[in-house]
Amino acid sequence: MSENNGTKNGFKTFLIRKNIIFSARRYFVDAMGAMASGLFASLLVGTIISTLGQQLGISLLTDIGNFSKGVAGPAMAVSIAYALQAPPLVLFSMLAVGNAANTLGGAGGPLAVFFIAIIASELGKMVSKETRIDILVTPIVTICSGALLSVWLAPGIGLAASSIGKLIMWATELHPFLMGMIVSVVVGMVLTLPISSAAICAALGLTGLAGGAAVAGCCAQMIGFAVMSYRENKVGGLISQGLGTSMLQMGNIVKNPKIWIPPTLASLITGPIATCVFGLTMNGEAIASGMGTCGLVGQIGVYTGWLNDIASGAKSTITAFDWAGLILVCFILPAILSWAFALILRKTGHIGEDDLKLDNI
Repeated sequence: MSENNGTKNGFKTFLIRKNIIFSARRYFVDAMGAMASGLFASLLVGTIISTLGQQLGISLLTDIGNFSKGVAGPAMAVSIAYALQAPPLVLFSMLAVGNAANTLGGAGGPLAVFFIAIIASELGKMVSKETRIDILVTPIVTICSGALLSVWLAPGIGLAASSIGKLIMWATELHPFLMGMIVSVVVGMVLTLPISSAAICAALGLTGLAGGAAVAGCCAQMIGFAVMSYRENKVGGLISQGLGTSMLQMGNIVKNPKIWIPPTLASLITGPIATCVFGLTMNGEAIASGMGTCGLVGQIGVYTGWLNDIASGAKSTITAFDWAGLILVCFILPAILSWAFALILRKTGHIGEDDLKLDNI
């Protein structure tokens, strides 16, 4: 019995020494958040640049954008390893792991990268600097474990993620009012939580009407908090939340959860308006579905989807109705609805004077 305890304690000590911490926060908050940054710095930025190139007729920009989009898998894997505080040789080796997992994962590549990169990073950390030939051992263990896991698991993970995403999209098309509300509220709330809505939307391949509802929900949170907290945070808060992230309000939500009611109610309304009234679809990159107004990536994604539909013949032209729907759902309605709901809560004493105040703004 004492020998078993000694073995367990020894292994725990080893894990602590290697900075390996099995926790939901490290994997589903830190790693997933970093993964979203990796996606943004490759796939999303590449999409923006290539779209500009297409619209301006500048082939060089299109090529640059395509180069950026082509390294999405490696960028995600390195970002995850960075969040897990992997040593340099492990970090650099994750380029190959990310490429394998994303390629073999197909439509669900980001989800495959997420799980496989975590495992390969932790295995690499275990052997890092444990031998005199670390320059060989650490990259070999990291790359081989990640590549083998990609061969064994990535296709199945990709298929499962794709199936779930397709199920959500099918349900949204079948019941656009109900599912428009559900997708809008859930994805919008995830965006405000310390979880990556962008990574989740990318992993599930969430596009179409469901992607449009997701965009609506994210915009309701970001524009909603930006406008309803203007009296406390002025222009700095308007920009940092409206074009940055509503996650900045997470600390205030913990103190007073009622401040979350106005933007959430707004998303409950704008979601079905997006799906049932304007038929707002996201047929660009799936990650843009979970970005809202962050850098206007959500709106650029919708616009890119329109261009894709025109190119495929599914859409003849971009109409004034399309633009009106995008502007109303993403900006005007979230601002008006959240402000109105917040005003009611302020007058009834449920939201106090400084409940929405951001530090350092």
